[in-house]
Amino acid sequence: QVQLVESGGGSVQPGGSLTLSCAASTLTYSARCVGWFRKAPGKEREGVASIHSAGGNTYRVYNDDVKGRFTITQDNGQNTVFLQMTNLHPDDTAMYYCAAYATSRYFVGTCPIDPNPYSDWGQGTQVTVSS
Repeated sequence: QVQLVESGGGSVQPGGSLTLSCAASTLTYSARCVGWFRKAPGKEREGVASIHSAGGNTYRVYNDDVKGRFTITQDNGQNTVFLQMTNLHPDDTAMYYCAAYATSRYFVGTCPIDPNPYSDWGQGTQVTVSS
């Protein structure tokens, strides 16, 4: 099981930016899918972005609502995943969680932004966008 620790949340004005980090404290993200999810009050948890690196390529998936504004990246050591968020909207206000699950070492391709396969979850970091 991977222990995940998120950081980087905070309060910003509309149009502002934040970068969230998700550090794997016990294992690297090698052979794993990693995703960012968010849960706003009164709304269901939704997938934001996912990332998977294999075969020298990196595969990313984004929720349509964040395409062009959010970028998911992974550091070279593969133990931290980032979510760079720009042009933030009030609707982006939510608790943001990172999550991961193990894949086959031979798996190549995109990972889902459906939360169901994800087995390891962080504690979350709050993002508030308000004027």
